[in-house]
Amino acid sequence: MTMPEPKPQAKTLITSAGMLLGVRRVSVLMPGIVVFAVAFGAAASAKGLSLFETVLMSAIVYAGVAQLVAMELWRPEWTWGAIAGLAVVTATVNARMVLQGASLQPWFAPYPKWLNALHLFFFTDANWLIGTRYHSEGGRDLGVLVGAGLALWLVWIAATIPGHVLGALISDPRAYGIDLVMPIFFAAMIVPLWRGRRALLPWAVAGAVALVTAKLVDGYAFIIVGSLSGALVGAFSDDAA
Repeated sequence: MTMPEPKPQAKTLITSAGMLLGVRRVSVLMPGIVVFAVAFGAAASAKGLSLFETVLMSAIVYAGVAQLVAMELWRPEWTWGAIAGLAVVTATVNARMVLQGASLQPWFAPYPKWLNALHLFFFTDANWLIGTRYHSEGGRDLGVLVGAGLALWLVWIAATIPGHVLGALISDPRAYGIDLVMPIFFAAMIVPLWRGRRALLPWAVAGAVALVTAKLVDGYAFIIVGSLSGALVGAFSDDAA
């Protein structure tokens, strides 16, 4: 009786060279990340958080936009209702990460679950943009995401400290245009992902729905509503093609 041959395993790859490539690719973002982290540290200081609490939030929560949103909603005294409201708002802001992670799932799938859980802790919008471009170019070394994510995490934590020390000097990032840093970067990074006129409809629908939702509904629901609308249109477009 012959034993069945084992099925070939999908090739996985994570190298130090890939991690260094990820650090190099994400290095262009560092100035914007530093400014963003300083703004969060200053906002946290203005809300009365200690330096330890602020750094701990950056290290454990590690969700730039959601952290700034949390500071806008921060209260000196908390009720269970206020905590639930903050959780819903930040979950809505971060819900885009579900779609971003799903778009790269075929790349992640062959790797061990513990490794995916580890690198997804460091997964950000910047990682997704860098990873999407790298993967579309034929790259498969997961070290690119790991290196980029780890570097961003360390810089985010480090830059939070001077922000807290500066305190109220830049407590309102919008007064200095800091809130525009990341949207401008995302707009510039997403241009190379353009795949011709076929991609125009999902992008246009996502943008239009997000703008309309932002006008009609208070809060950050426009992020998830816009992204889901674009994803659905893109899925039906692919099926029809």
